[in-house]
Amino acid sequence: MTALDLQSIRKSYGSIEVIKGIDLKIEDGEFIVFVGPSGCGKSTLLRMIAGLENITAGDMHIGGARVNDIPPSQRGIAMVFQSYALYPHMTVYDNMAFGMKIAKAPKEEIDKRVKGAAEILQLTPYLDRLPKALSGGQRQRVAIGRAIVRNPKVFLFDEPLSNLDAALRVATRIEIAKLKSSMPESTMIYVTHDQVEAMTLADRIVVLSAGHIEQVGAPIELYERPANLFVARFIGSPPQDALPKAGRKPGLHWVNATSTFPSPPPKSCRDKQ
Repeated sequence: MTALDLQSIRKSYGSIEVIKGIDLKIEDGEFIVFVGPSGCGKSTLLRMIAGLENITAGDMHIGGARVNDIPPSQRGIAMVFQSYALYPHMTVYDNMAFGMKIAKAPKEEIDKRVKGAAEILQLTPYLDRLPKALSGGQRQRVAIGRAIVRNPKVFLFDEPLSNLDAALRVATRIEIAKLKSSMPESTMIYVTHDQVEAMTLADRIVVLSAGHIEQVGAPIELYERPANLFVARFIGSPPQDALPKAGRKPGLHWVNATSTFPSPPPKSCRDKQ
């Protein structure tokens, strides 16, 4: 099991800052989901954890070790991308075993890990098939299996369901939830723009907007006690309602369990003042 600690993480491209001081602690065995609108920085932050993007400022620790300058191959992570990226001329077995073969792992160890991952993902009947003979959901499970056989400290998922249709997305989401249940010791970080995925999969959700964190908490906490109007409108389907505020300080206020409104409303409300 591995914890992560992000301390004042920043990322800039030239003069443009896209990650604006992220502080976040992820505990051993947590399933964390980064969610937010397109362009909020969630995939960039995931790639920084993976080592695919350099850190402009701040410190990142994985398992207690500072990894700012550690290459991706030595961080003990495995990443599942939006694209399956399977080798079309290789069988499912060979696709899952490829990384271990390149690392010159013993054949017995390769066989044990591949068959173990295939059993977890219900891919055993398909080990001799080529990717073209698989459905989209099965191909995504092969990509996940390729990550499992590496026995990583941390799993990273970068919008893995985006290429699937609605029905397959629901089915594969269930498979990912089952995977987490079968590997409770594994730390997983999952990126999505779909707040339904976030609400159904996460132990905790990190809501991002414009390169900074709006709120971190359990799904029910974000839904019932949003920290601000952005979270209130973003989390949940359909979005929570916001009512115009009456009085001297106009604005929008959201309705939640702690909100109280006088009954009947004061004259200022009736007169729209």
